[in-house]
Amino acid sequence: MSSLDFDFYESEDPVWNPALLTIPVPGIRKMVNLAATMDDVIHLSIGQPDAPVPPHVVQAAVDALQAGQTGYTMDAGLPELLEALAEYNGERYGREISPENILVTTGATEAIYLALTAVSAPGREFIVPDPSFMLYAPLIRMNGGEVKHIPTRAENNHQLDPQEVIDAIDNNTHAIVLNSPSNPTGTVYPRETVETIVQEAAYRGIYVISDEVYDHLVYDNRDYAGVLSCCSDLDHVMIISSFSKTFSMAGMRIGWLIASQGAIRKLRRYHMFTTTVANTPCQWAGVAALKGDRGFIDDITETYRQRRNRLVQLVEQTPYLEGYMPDGAFYLFPSLPEGVNGNNVALRLLRETGVCAIAGDTFGESCRNALRFSYATSIEQIERAFERIIPWMEKQDFG
Repeated sequence: MSSLDFDFYESEDPVWNPALLTIPVPGIRKMVNLAATMDDVIHLSIGQPDAPVPPHVVQAAVDALQAGQTGYTMDAGLPELLEALAEYNGERYGREISPENILVTTGATEAIYLALTAVSAPGREFIVPDPSFMLYAPLIRMNGGEVKHIPTRAENNHQLDPQEVIDAIDNNTHAIVLNSPSNPTGTVYPRETVETIVQEAAYRGIYVISDEVYDHLVYDNRDYAGVLSCCSDLDHVMIISSFSKTFSMAGMRIGWLIASQGAIRKLRRYHMFTTTVANTPCQWAGVAALKGDRGFIDDITETYRQRRNRLVQLVEQTPYLEGYMPDGAFYLFPSLPEGVNGNNVALRLLRETGVCAIAGDTFGESCRNALRFSYATSIEQIERAFERIIPWMEKQDFG
């Protein structure tokens, strides 16, 4: 970690808002920064697609720039993109979606920020799977909200037990956060899990905030149960997605949030005081992504499926790692033996083998004995990484 990182995250200077203390030093940043000081590092760390953006999507952004489309759009988003998103989601989930149900954001990150910080407050409790994407808990806590974790385990493919979620609901519960397919586990929740949670939440007047950025990266013809296909109305749901993972548009920073029209009106006002509007030329790229040839999605999904299969095989051959078969995204989250510190293992693995993985405690409290491997890289790189990992693990004594 650089001195600048230390100053930002650790300074006790009273000028800083105490809420910043709820934000941990990001484990991913720590590992990637350390890896940047080393030679010959193989990354199984980055959650970013390695495929190029489809050419027609790039061309749409170029055309928008050349046409002078560089000013602000409407605060809710480019009308053409709102219409395209409404049509796309309506067709996909078999229900009518209006452009007034959608807010275009600066990536899914802003959508998550808006959704969680707009509804969290002191005394409000949020149920969150553990492990989960590292943004959720800090954003809830920044505004005084409390997090109640529901642990999941590798031996159960990190599936979320809906009855555990229901049993965790109490009078202070304000929202339930879902992420399927999951980062960091790649777990896809079955339809009965999502339906059970969404229906119980609606009955109790509790929000479901669903991060669905990996919604197209689902393998083996598995059914994908998005919240839009499991809720009767939008009154107590917020659904978040983006172009980043599906179309390899991570740096173009276009995401969206779907909710009731009343919620969108409130969030639009918040959005105007956050980023104002999303990138205009890249919103036009989003229109092209939705309305153009989407064969790219099938091709990249098959590529990820093949990588997943090989990674699972290699983890099975690795001493001390307990894996499983993830159904989506591009992550595997195997466990080390109980009591082994995954952070220490990740640091030693990087320093002694040059393979960069992410420690489990980046993603929660119940998974300190885990590592996250990303397969958003070639099979050749995955093979090279495990040519180093397997013999290194064979030398360890975690008993």
